[in-house]
Amino acid sequence: MRILITGVAGFLGSHLCDRLLADGHEVIGMDNFVSGSPDNLAHLAGNTNFFFYRHDVSNYIFATGKIDAVMHFASPASPNPKSPFSFASLPIQTMKAGALGTHNTLGVAKAHGARFLLASTSEIYGDPLEHPQKETYWGHVDPVGPRSMYDEAKRFAEALTMAYHRTHDVDTRIVRIFNTYGPRMHLDDGRALPNFLQQALRGEALTVYGDGSQTRSFCYVDDLIDGICRLLFSDEHKPVNIGNPVEMTILKFAEVINQLVGNTSGIVFKPDDQLGDDPKRRKPDITLAYTSLGWEPKINLEEGLRRTIPYFRHKLGLE
Repeated sequence: MRILITGVAGFLGSHLCDRLLADGHEVIGMDNFVSGSPDNLAHLAGNTNFFFYRHDVSNYIFATGKIDAVMHFASPASPNPKSPFSFASLPIQTMKAGALGTHNTLGVAKAHGARFLLASTSEIYGDPLEHPQKETYWGHVDPVGPRSMYDEAKRFAEALTMAYHRTHDVDTRIVRIFNTYGPRMHLDDGRALPNFLQQALRGEALTVYGDGSQTRSFCYVDDLIDGICRLLFSDEHKPVNIGNPVEMTILKFAEVINQLVGNTSGIVFKPDDQLGDDPKRRKPDITLAYTSLGWEPKINLEEGLRRTIPYFRHKLGLE
């Protein structure tokens, strides 16, 4: 297949590109490097099945040749308010990627008769009142809160995707991505894992916000990409959760990282997250992914961290 991936220079987009190329597909990558990095694509130089276009998806997309599938992954996704590439720092660009970018990529899929896959997020559930979160849960989201630019962009993108499916019969899919980690993450992403790994590798005390009782479930990137590829080649049109259902408190997670790295500086506690609206619990119900796609995660947390730590060592210059 000939597949267009937007946000191809991002953490997930670049891994998805690698997987599809390895499976024998041709990939047209698109990115404007607002939050993606050219470093994530450097290893593809000379690959005759990969073509790159620098482009902002909020502008009209002119796609030549046959396109068999469109996968829309372009969007700032970092929650770190101090990062120049976070959705907090780029609120308008984030909304445009979710609204105009989704409209433009759906237009490409419609014009080419291509299947379409939207990268959505567990953030559409907000600070959930249902636990674990099923795809049928409508969410508990503040539409004007400090995370609203990302949450509402993705919720709008899902609604527009289903509108194109119902009105224009576009062959659509929606993946709701839960916390994912692995090589190529931004070091200043703002999520718990890159924060903890940097501090642990530098021999510093790990910073836990609040009392550490908030929970997350961490999925290694290879597992996530496998689930996304299965969804792309399935007949499932409604949203599907892809993530690891093993739930862990942030405090326990910090302790695991200190133990794996051999960091003896311990943990320090600070007031709750600076951005606000931080979900207290997050865990996917992956029943639909298991029954419809035959998918479940295979890589446990310790193995995933062992695969991720060398990348962080390299980026920090600690090799």
